[in-house]
Order: sequence, then C-alpha cells, then structure tokens
Amino acid sequence: MSYQDMTPLQLDALREVGNIGTGNAATALSQLINRKVDMTVPDINIVPFDDIFSSIGGDEIVVGVIVRVLGEAPGNILFVFEKDTALNLVETLTGEKEEYLSEMGNSVICEIGNIISSSYMNAISRFTGLAIMPSVPAVSYDMLGAILSTTFIESGQFDDYVLDIETMFIQGESEIEISGHFYYVPMPGSLEKMLSALGV
Repeated sequence: MSYQDMTPLQLDALREVGNIGTGNAATALSQLINRKVDMTVPDINIVPFDDIFSSIGGDEIVVGVIVRVLGEAPGNILFVFEKDTALNLVETLTGEKEEYLSEMGNSVICEIGNIISSSYMNAISRFTGLAIMPSVPAVSYDMLGAILSTTFIESGQFDDYVLDIETMFIQGESEIEISGHFYYVPMPGSLEKMLSALGV
C-alpha cells in the first residue's frame, strides 16, 4: 500500500494514534525538563519525497534522530529538529549554551528523540496490539537531504511518498515552541498490518 492510496478514515486512524503518542511525549518531555509542556494536535500529511526538500529545505542543517522500529511492523522513524530548537533544548536541560552539539548535547538530543519515538511506538502498539519496539537511537547533525538519503534510500525503504507527522510542543509560560517533523517509513507490509489491526 502506498500512502497516497489511503482513505480519509485510514488517515484519521493514524492521526488519532499520533495524537495519543504526542500526548505521551509531551508528558514525558515535561517531566524531563521539569516544566509544563503543551502540544498542538498533530498535522498529518502525505507528502512526495521530493517535496520534503523544498518544504523544509534540503540544504538546511538539522538534527535528526533515527530509530529503527523492530518487531511485527518494522520500519524507520526519523524525528527532525531545527538546529536552534535542538540547541535550545540542550541549554534548557544542561544550562550550557552551545553553538554546535557537543558529546553531552548529542546525548541530550538522543534521549529526547528516544522519548518521543518510544511514545509514538507505544501508542501504535497499544492501539494495534502489534508487538513493536525501538532500537537504540542514533543522532545525526547534517543537511536534511543527507540525513533523509542515508536513513531511507540506503535502507531500501524508499517510497515516492512519506508520512510526515508535524507536531509542535509549547514549553511552559515562556512559550518556547519545540517543533519537529516526524517521519515514519514502514517496511513493506507493515502499514497494512497496522491499518488492519485498527479495523480500517
């Protein structure tokens, strides 16, 4: 199944899973940074792979966290932060202002990406009954185009369309927006398993 063939009902089901996952992620982030974190309702888009480069900027330096989805519905998850967002998060958690990600900053972003990805996967697992689990996350600091190429094309999971779940977290009274793009690329057959388990 290709993303562009999905029905509105199927997209609504995925949006609900994303909504639950984002709520879990916001709670976990709030506990991590010890501040109130609100969230926006996830915006789910089926976008042509080539459009990702024009919508965010393929040559923009970003911080990406890649997590392999293991188990009954395997695939890849990529969470992309803008550079400034990532550095602000590191400063919030460590008190250290960085111009580039240090080893400590890398660990912080890795843990945040792990929390967010795990929250989404836990939501999918709960809703579908499918046994899935995250791999150890890896952080990459590079141009968006390079990160996408490495994680998706070289893994043999390239499709003309990808699922882009765009979520924004709002941090406490300071109203610092923590936005990110969340890409989910299932291996062949995984999406069908999920939708079948959801009854759509």
